[in-house]
Amino acid sequence: MIIDKVLEPKSKATNPSELPEDNIKRSLLKTISWRIIGTLDTILISWLITGALSLAFSIGLIELITKMALYFLHERAWAKIKWGR
Repeated sequence: MIIDKVLEPKSKATNPSELPEDNIKRSLLKTISWRIIGTLDTILISWLITGALSLAFSIGLIELITKMALYFLHERAWAKIKWGR
């Protein structure tokens, strides 16, 4: 079916250990895209709880910086783990 062709991996590798590992650029882009989603969620929740948009953005900014760094380190650590591949 068409959906099978769309979802089919591009790699010819059949063994998961033969698949290329995520490089640092890919991990960084994943970090940034995920943090945008997470930070918008945090800002919205903070705004709903506090009622103060400026406080919500302050909380979101702090959360953006700390969680982006933590996620990037977490992603790179998991890239080195062979278990489950």
